[in-house]
Amino acid sequence: MDTQTVRWLASPEGHALLHDLPAYQEAEAVAEAGRLRAAGHTAEQTAALLTQKRLQARAQEKFGEFAEGMLFTPDGLEQASRLEVAATHAGRYAAASLATVHDLGCGVGSDAMAMSALGVTVQGVDADPLTAAIADINLRPWPDSRAHAGVAEDFRPPLDPLHARAGVWLDPARRTPGVTDRSGRTRRVFRLDEISPSWDFVLSIARDVPATGAKLSPSLPHDIPPLGTEAQWTSWQGTVLECAVWWGPLVKASGRSARVLRKGKPPVEVDQRTCEEDPARATSLADIGPWLYEADRAVTRAGLIGTVTSAASGLELEVGLGYVSSTAELDLGHARRFEVLEAMPFSVKGLRGWLREHGITGLTIKKRGIRLDEEQLRRQLKIGRGAGDGKSATIVLTRVAGAQAVLVVSPAD
Repeated sequence: MDTQTVRWLASPEGHALLHDLPAYQEAEAVAEAGRLRAAGHTAEQTAALLTQKRLQARAQEKFGEFAEGMLFTPDGLEQASRLEVAATHAGRYAAASLATVHDLGCGVGSDAMAMSALGVTVQGVDADPLTAAIADINLRPWPDSRAHAGVAEDFRPPLDPLHARAGVWLDPARRTPGVTDRSGRTRRVFRLDEISPSWDFVLSIARDVPATGAKLSPSLPHDIPPLGTEAQWTSWQGTVLECAVWWGPLVKASGRSARVLRKGKPPVEVDQRTCEEDPARATSLADIGPWLYEADRAVTRAGLIGTVTSAASGLELEVGLGYVSSTAELDLGHARRFEVLEAMPFSVKGLRGWLREHGITGLTIKKRGIRLDEEQLRRQLKIGRGAGDGKSATIVLTRVAGAQAVLVVSPAD
């Protein structure tokens, strides 16, 4: 697809055709292409219509009903901030009463759309002309917000960004264009010195424009963000998606924070202000209480397990694993609670005997801090995933005070 075809898709004719096409079905794609060609549409237009319908179907998971009114590229959809996360970004800029945000690396425009919806005018830039054209079309409901092709490095900050109420949002490319992994997705990069634009460029923008934010990898080391900034790790449904670094008026609480997003539940944020810096730790299995808390992975990545130990008056089982034992029964938005039914040293023979003794024929396995092949373990235990004719159980394979342990648990929420 080229920019000319994108403009056609945005025309009244193209827009109406795309809207009226039935939901994409792989089995019907060839027949649908034949009908479109017979109606006089070019091969490029036909391919673009079917591709967009397919991408819109995939985008439902990220954007819900809004996906139907958007255009995408495959890479752009893969890299776009999902609706809930984009709203998190936009909320910071709106709360800072900014009039304009320069979105450097706007992609297909998901963050720019969220900001525009909150009354912030966005000027987007993307190095790929096709992606920039698509972002500009996605911003049509907000005429003051636009996107164009260009490189972030050409951006020149306003002479007086405070007076101009201007901010910057950067989403440096963390993928290698043209290089894909085994699943066909563009290969990700994880080193900070491989992002584009560079980390040095991000820092230079933040020096010139106080209201700056940057979306980075969730593997960002804790010692990278400058003093006075806020580094926030964000998760969706337990998967950590990003670490965003915020400067100036966009900072809520300097230091590290975590934002936990779950479907149907209000967002939960924790930061260092409520975090025990050196949580107490279990010394043996004898310290395991009746409740186990599994910190959300954003909390663990942010190094904020102390917010769980503090809230639950609990003991961390092992540094960095995200498990806390407690005698307190609490509902925490940033940690999942389990009832502990049994705690024992981990060995295949011992676990197999316990499962047989209790009539367990189906098993859910959770593991952190222990490397093993789950399918091989199931064969050794002679047990499957379903309960079969017996009972099922959930086990946590982890470490307690440096020793491998297995906890039999029951989800409490």
